[in-house]
Amino acid sequence: MTEKKKIVFLTSTRADFGKLKPLINAVRESDIFESYIFVTGMHTLSKYGSTYDEVEKIYSKNVFVYMNQTSSTDLDIILANTITGFSNFIKEIKPDLIIIHGDRVEALAGTTVGSLNNILVGHIEGGELSGNIDELMRHAITKLAHIHFVANSKAKKRLTQMGESKDNIFVIGSPEIDIMKSKNLPTLSQVKDRYDIEFNSFSIFIFHPLSTESDNIFSQIHDTVSAIISSEKNYVVIYPNNDKGSQIIINEFERLKNNSHFKIFPSLRFEYYLTLLKNSNFIIGNSSSGIREAEIFGISAINIGNRQKNRSSNKNIIHVEPNEEKILQVIHNLPKQKVSIKNTFGDGKSKERFFKILKNKNTWNISIEKQFIDVIETTNNINK
Repeated sequence: MTEKKKIVFLTSTRADFGKLKPLINAVRESDIFESYIFVTGMHTLSKYGSTYDEVEKIYSKNVFVYMNQTSSTDLDIILANTITGFSNFIKEIKPDLIIIHGDRVEALAGTTVGSLNNILVGHIEGGELSGNIDELMRHAITKLAHIHFVANSKAKKRLTQMGESKDNIFVIGSPEIDIMKSKNLPTLSQVKDRYDIEFNSFSIFIFHPLSTESDNIFSQIHDTVSAIISSEKNYVVIYPNNDKGSQIIINEFERLKNNSHFKIFPSLRFEYYLTLLKNSNFIIGNSSSGIREAEIFGISAINIGNRQKNRSSNKNIIHVEPNEEKILQVIHNLPKQKVSIKNTFGDGKSKERFFKILKNKNTWNISIEKQFIDVIETTNNINK
């Protein structure tokens, strides 16, 4: 009997777990692979809801939880801690493939460990434009990873520009769209009952710190919170990620706590969040959800500041400076008629494409030794 190949998924946030879940399910439902989940990062922090518990409830087998930080640990120390913990883990498990997602520091740690230990690494959603320090980490992960599962042809083109072999880049779409297009999302009434939300009409507010603009975080979040308070609309508010400056944002949320227009959560289960977003009036802040998931649902997004600037040409996205008066003006003048947008991030079949690639024997023969592939210039004006 052929020994099952071992695949390790690394998850560090509520968001990446939601996106990895369809792919984890594809592996767990098969009888030819054995899957493991390494849970770390924000999942382990009580401030963000200790969401490792959710992972353990869904997947009771082969789940390993590793606390790599406190609520105030700097990114470089988080990187070092994660490398240490994950390195010990993979030396015990001896996986054949490591799957990581996105641009978080834990993903960089996972890719580093895999690369330095001659283990194949698959990267989900490389080739995206992130902004912030995430942009640098995402592309660094690309150069360390061996197999690339990208959302669309634009992402594939960026990876080939970075010297990656086109033979190792697979367009599968964004895995979260599998969930978004499924018929298994909870109903709005189920979500409202679970989280005790009484609003009949509401919007979503998520604001993350921008590490390259750390000196301005307070003024940005202060003006934004002032604007949404003045708008007198209802909002479901979700805590920021745990990047440097997140506590400044959370402190500003104190201004919302006794206001009946706001319901604040450290974290929401991904499927429940999607249902809320799908039924919201708009999303405001600077989350990638306003770029990606909002586009799929046709929801208007008010993007504040530079964190997601230039990531999409979606006409439902309105960019505004972090200024109270300007934000309030955009909220009040938001077009009632949404623009129909062509989805460029997938068709809900990422799980099937991912599993088909894993089943292909050629995938397991991809070399761990990488070479830069030059892009052949076709223009006659190359020297002009």
